[in-house]
Amino acid sequence: MMMGSGIGLAWSVAALNTLRSAQAAHHEATLPKVDEASDPTARALSYKHDATTVDPAKRSDANAICASCQLFAAGENGWGKCTLFPGKLVNANGWCAGWVKKAG
Repeated sequence: MMMGSGIGLAWSVAALNTLRSAQAAHHEATLPKVDEASDPTARALSYKHDATTVDPAKRSDANAICASCQLFAAGENGWGKCTLFPGKLVNANGWCAGWVKKAG
């Protein structure tokens, strides 16, 4: 009897994790993209959706893009979350002055 209830619990936990992942993906899909022209934080940090448009002298590393930043969490379709822009999405190929090289 104990074994059966353990399996049921495992299935319940797995189902809950799947539901949470789906909810997180839906929430992320509804987040707006940072407006690099009008968002005050984006302007202050010189954020650009395309790092290749940034003056190379401003970028401390040729590989400095959002995807290689410690503050970036990859999402879907080349966009993700950044702790500097809560509630908004940034482009994985973007850049801002807050870039911190990802550990590892």
